[in-house]
Amino acid sequence: MRNLDYGEKEISYLSKKDKKLGKLIEDTGFLECKVSEDLFDSLVGYIATQQISNRAAETVSMRMSLKFGIVTPEKIASLPDEEIKSVGISMKKVQYIKGLSEAVLSGRLDVEGLAGLPDENVASQLTSIRGIGDWTAEMFLIFSLGRPDIVSYKDFAIRKGIMSLYGLKDLDRGTFEKYRKRYSPYGTIASLYLWHLSENGG
Repeated sequence: MRNLDYGEKEISYLSKKDKKLGKLIEDTGFLECKVSEDLFDSLVGYIATQQISNRAAETVSMRMSLKFGIVTPEKIASLPDEEIKSVGISMKKVQYIKGLSEAVLSGRLDVEGLAGLPDENVASQLTSIRGIGDWTAEMFLIFSLGRPDIVSYKDFAIRKGIMSLYGLKDLDRGTFEKYRKRYSPYGTIASLYLWHLSENGG
């Protein structure tokens, strides 16, 4: 793993663009973000942990790592469905993971090649695979490719963080987009602080 590459330039930009976010950054201090360099393995992890709590996701991730190590398309294709399911995921997610493996093995999806594509192309290719939605694609962009400008509307904790930071009772897509554009081109760094605020009682 490597760290997401950001520093004073990005923090200074966000602080000047948004005083409330700047205060949050100042109060919080520097947040480290690990980026996985094994693209297929990490993508399988995002599918396995989508739509569950952080605690449940940590448990599933730990079980997968202990049971299978780094997963490859070939390894997934060779495993019985029940063995994958035994880490604590639904059979539907097992089928999604198997489908991803088949897409890579058939050449329909070049996971390694995604690293050379713009964000929008990465997202469109990933969401063409059954079981991969916007949230999973956005987590891949942040935590596997280290892209600097991702703020996920589909992520509950991000929405919660924005509402907490600005004192909002709800957050429609239009209001979200206003903030997302304000944070650009360093939306990912803003996301780190919004997650932190959400997870720490913000």
